[in-house]
Amino acid sequence: MTVVVINTKKLSLLALWSQTSDVSSDVAPECAGAFCFLCYSFGVIIDGRQIAEDIVLSLLGERSTLPPIIKLGVLMGAGDKATESFVRIKEKIADRLGVVIVREVLSQGATTLDALLALKRLSGAVDGIVIQLPLPATVDTEDILATVAPEQDVDAIGPGPRAVRAPVAEAVLEILLRAQVEIKDKKAVVVGAGKLVGEPAAKLFNELGARLQVVTLEQGSLDQLKGADIIVSGAGKPGLLKPEMLKPGVVLIDAGTSESGGKLAGDADPACAEVASVFTPVPGGVGPIAVAMLFKNLFALLRGTPLPK
Repeated sequence: MTVVVINTKKLSLLALWSQTSDVSSDVAPECAGAFCFLCYSFGVIIDGRQIAEDIVLSLLGERSTLPPIIKLGVLMGAGDKATESFVRIKEKIADRLGVVIVREVLSQGATTLDALLALKRLSGAVDGIVIQLPLPATVDTEDILATVAPEQDVDAIGPGPRAVRAPVAEAVLEILLRAQVEIKDKKAVVVGAGKLVGEPAAKLFNELGARLQVVTLEQGSLDQLKGADIIVSGAGKPGLLKPEMLKPGVVLIDAGTSESGGKLAGDADPACAEVASVFTPVPGGVGPIAVAMLFKNLFALLRGTPLPK
């Protein structure tokens, strides 16, 4: 395996060395803030943690221009390990950025009215709101999402026009831009139509002029992957995508997360990295970038200057 470090601003090759080689002291300082790719044979594996760190450092530079106290509300269900893990990740970034996380936790069996009252408490006390899905099955999630005010919807998950783009869509776009992937008129296939990945990814590709196809259990077929130039997958099915389903050189962005054997896994078999020209691993790919983008959205909403869409 080799590591290629490419400067995000100049896109110039800084260093190329094997994993077993020592990184020289005169190269390492130049790599601070660089965009790192881990290269396997044909393509590159995106280092989402490094990209997320770049974004957080940029936000830290803006922090002094914003109110001294910023609060982000999280409406969540109780007793779900994955939910708790995702919220803790947000809390770590929030702590770095001087953002206070305010939780409203719904017990299992909570009603839609309970959730609406909790959301009302949050909306009057915080600057932005996250609806951490899934909510308890006894809550009408659509009603809750529709109640989040656009000016507080940092996930852009509610219906109708939103002031910002969904964090996963922003993460996908960031990856494509940094990897210098052309989007317009390319065939983009989105696997899944969920509110956190599939729906916003499809909207993004429509906005940017890609030739979009969406594949779900009810729509399309995985056979459509073979001709895709860009794939974004958010099905939440470990190992769903296999190398033989893909054309060589495809850009594969795996935003599906689920547990497999007690570990976090993506939709794509890791062997897909040998076929793809750009590949995002799980964990360490889209996820960290999307969390950083959530806080970028929060800051944009606070400034009243929505991000360009």
